[in-house]
Amino acid sequence: MTTLPLLMILASAFIHASWNLMAKKALDGNTFVWVTSALILPIYAPLAIFTLITEKPSFGPVELVALAGTTVLHLVYFICLQAAYKVGDYSLVYPVARGTGPLLATLGAVYFLQETPSFLAITGIALIILGVFIISGGARLFSGQTAKKPLVFGLLTGICIAAYTLWDKYAVADVGVPPMLLDYMATGAISFLLLPYVFRNREKLKQEWRDNRLNVIGVSVLSPLSYLIVLYVLISSPVYYVAPLREMSILIAAYLGTRLLKEGEMTRRYIAAGIMFGGVIALAFG
Repeated sequence: MTTLPLLMILASAFIHASWNLMAKKALDGNTFVWVTSALILPIYAPLAIFTLITEKPSFGPVELVALAGTTVLHLVYFICLQAAYKVGDYSLVYPVARGTGPLLATLGAVYFLQETPSFLAITGIALIILGVFIISGGARLFSGQTAKKPLVFGLLTGICIAAYTLWDKYAVADVGVPPMLLDYMATGAISFLLLPYVFRNREKLKQEWRDNRLNVIGVSVLSPLSYLIVLYVLISSPVYYVAPLREMSILIAAYLGTRLLKEGEMTRRYIAAGIMFGGVIALAFG
């Protein structure tokens, strides 16, 4: 990987950890997902129109299937992420989700895309597994002393990350859907699919906008930006480089969670995040 894609992925990692910190403060998960998705549409409309005019993409059956897959996978991801943040600490959920995501994406890339990781990459997989075990409570996982729900939802979110990473790689690199339009159109579809929930819970929508407006706007601006960077890098770079390297955000999240949100067990979470970080670096350069 050359210097420019590397710097782009590092920027994406910082942006991603920042918007997840804002998402942790959602009052109602599904409402938050809808209102941020709805707000993204006008914010990013100029870029979407520019892409449509300059690239002149065609949308046949294959492209529509690619778009549908992206929509479903990202919707499930956002729902799982909000469910995880509702029951668990940011500095626990985020590293578990972002650590298992590249691990599963790498395994999926090997199986489905015939990409071949090295021994160093395999070492990285082992380190990520160890880090997830430590940050989730270590030996306490086998006792009744540690809540299992945050871990379960964090792992489910990681599965979603792996799934949409592989699928979106296929959509932008093989099918040829422009990254901007893939993300924009999927966001529009997500906001449409969540409309029935929002209509039934209009008071929650009013409260979310009234009491949590700054975080809503922040996520609406930063969430597409962080992933668009990744999609453009994925066009020319293998999944098993991009997916792990962007998880440098694990260290950022561990710091933000323990410092800004005052979440506990700081030392153990730093150590575990550091081990997972080492794992993703081994994956990236393996």
